[in-house]
Amino acid sequence: MDTTKQQKVAKETKEVKVTSEKKPVLSMLPNDDVRQIMWRFQDRYDLQMVVQSTRSVARGIVARLVAEGARNTHEWNDKKQQFLTALDEAGVTAVFMDPEEGGFMAGPKNLALALVAYELSWVDAGAATCSLAGNLALAPIHEKGTPEQKMTYMKNCVPPQPGEKRKVWRGAFALTEPLPYVGVDTGVVSGKMRIAEWKEGKEPILQVDKRGRFITNMGFANFVTAVVDSDDEKIKGSCMVILEDGDPGIFDKGSPTLKLVHQLSSTHDPVLSLKVPANRIIGGYTIKDGVIIPNYNHSEVIEAVFRRTRVTVALMSSSKLLSAIEPVIRYQRQRFRGGTAGQPGSPRYDLGLQMKEDSLHRLIDVWATGEASASLGFAAARLFDFYDSIERAKDKSFSEQGIKGPRAQMKALKQPQAEALEYLELSKKPDKGKDKARFEKLGNDTLVQFLINDSLANVLCPACKLWNTGYGATMMREAVSLMGGYGITEDCPGFLGQKWMDIQLEATYEGPEAVQRRQLSLTMTNEIFLAQFRQWIHQMREIANEKPGTGACTLASAMELWLWSLEHLQNAKDADGKSVFQSQRQGALFPFTDALCWLLASRYQILDTLELEKKGPENPVLAEALPGFVQFFTDLCHVQAARTAGEVAKICAELVYGYNRHPSWDGARECCFQGDEVDSLEGIMPGMAESGRGKSDVIEKDGSHPKKAGPCVHFHGMETFIKLRAKLDGCLSGCRLAKDRAAEALTEVMIPEALDYPV
Repeated sequence: MDTTKQQKVAKETKEVKVTSEKKPVLSMLPNDDVRQIMWRFQDRYDLQMVVQSTRSVARGIVARLVAEGARNTHEWNDKKQQFLTALDEAGVTAVFMDPEEGGFMAGPKNLALALVAYELSWVDAGAATCSLAGNLALAPIHEKGTPEQKMTYMKNCVPPQPGEKRKVWRGAFALTEPLPYVGVDTGVVSGKMRIAEWKEGKEPILQVDKRGRFITNMGFANFVTAVVDSDDEKIKGSCMVILEDGDPGIFDKGSPTLKLVHQLSSTHDPVLSLKVPANRIIGGYTIKDGVIIPNYNHSEVIEAVFRRTRVTVALMSSSKLLSAIEPVIRYQRQRFRGGTAGQPGSPRYDLGLQMKEDSLHRLIDVWATGEASASLGFAAARLFDFYDSIERAKDKSFSEQGIKGPRAQMKALKQPQAEALEYLELSKKPDKGKDKARFEKLGNDTLVQFLINDSLANVLCPACKLWNTGYGATMMREAVSLMGGYGITEDCPGFLGQKWMDIQLEATYEGPEAVQRRQLSLTMTNEIFLAQFRQWIHQMREIANEKPGTGACTLASAMELWLWSLEHLQNAKDADGKSVFQSQRQGALFPFTDALCWLLASRYQILDTLELEKKGPENPVLAEALPGFVQFFTDLCHVQAARTAGEVAKICAELVYGYNRHPSWDGARECCFQGDEVDSLEGIMPGMAESGRGKSDVIEKDGSHPKKAGPCVHFHGMETFIKLRAKLDGCLSGCRLAKDRAAEALTEVMIPEALDYPV
């Protein structure tokens, strides 16, 4: 056979091989095996059982309650009470407790509670809130309570075991104040306490007066953990105190709040006026010179609580978005069935609205947002599980050294800050160039590791709460709109209309968007966090080299643009000479925090997809479907990274340029060409008179000029920003091809015949 024939045969063989290679197909929706790997609990059998137990309640009794109209009433009734009983029987109520308190899981529970919230919110967020609010009531006791308080209340909130004759306790958390104070800064406390009786040698008795607003679980609560302030010179400052329904005085649960959302949770406006012993002060107290001094003020307790519980609320919104995918796909495919235009087997019958690119692309945006928000939320939950042990080690170390109070702790943490930065710098170096002994020493230093993880926790907590619930609400509206008019009916599959309404409330839970942005504006400039952020840029570049389809290159460029803009704005002045980056200039700070949230969500989405690709082959159940999952999630990452790049570029450009005053024609002669100057160049460069006037700012002898606001802006000092922005735009290459592939996958994925819970 001659060379020409050999080449022809080789070409034909290659073409046959290419066409016979099977393209990865998304054969089904993500299952538990996929999620366990992506969210890192494939080796945690206890968490897998928690998921199954919670799911049985959510898609059983909770779904039936919603379908039967239980959301149509504000009052707590026997029908809704069945849900609490179901949680008790399924073991979900005891997830928060340690084994010695009657629970069944040891160690931190942040990821466990996040999974509980996710599963319940898949059906109804009110049910999730009802469950989590009980844990919120216990959280102050769990985080800062005395050993006696922990054992008493945690143990009593565990459902009774067979043979036990006792009633399970249920709690409520009372922070917010009655009108007109509702919604104010948590530093403003209207609840008051004073000494009612103090006999020598006896426990002081406190008179506590508290009125609450929007207090969840109040309709059936046996006790309340309430924020109060001193109204007595013999009590110093504020604290949190435990109030029981059997205490002397008034324990009025108040009238139900007339909510439009979350009706499967009980919300009331209580009136509490009770006498309680001083040992109900959470965390205990000391007496100095005849004055009761709580060991923790209310801000210290709230900070410890909210930095964890915000994550679970964030994931409630993620669950809604991902739960919408299957109902929307089903609606799109069945849209035209039943008519005469499309017969079974025809594209119109089989695909319905999915024949059109718009409906597919919009659903891809919803799905990508849901994945990114879930990745961010579960990353935060895992971080807090790790962080809890480090924080307790830090507290123990300080206690042994006699370091007490926030100021003393801040002073003690100043020295390790430099060492934390040193550790991060060493971690970037290859093993050969690394001082291994020093690196290991810093890696085992409790305070160094605390500072590193604390800086990250202080960013991830408000970031996931802000982005998941805020932007999530926008995308939930998009999901509902994809259902057409069906989306805003009570019988919409998946209860999407109710979920759209519910997510509006979640955006205000535990601090509305402004609170999260304010916290982020303070924590995102921490040098230890920024050192990690710089490492992430390098990490994304490495990922882009190995996995270019993930959009990691796009994300890295967006991160570089954000970081340059931060450094620029921190030193920038506006046109009036005022600093741009200052605490009260929220018009600059708050949008910039939003940009950071986009970056964080996209990063963790990419990391979760890589985790699936890496660990998926170890699971034989996923063997056949894994390539399709990996390809689809990779394309979703690329889609989300491109959207992130657009948002970040828009925000950064507006802030970098927006505080400079646009040039005006007044006094512009020095920076503009004069008309006679352009005319004089005509002899040297023919056509200059005409083209110069079209392309340059020219002022004529009579003072006339082009009809626009003023001379074109000059970009002195902005060369790096312009270069980074242009680079980012170029990095968007391929993102729409990824969206096309993901959209095509939606037309091929198999879905069950019906939802696995009633509608």
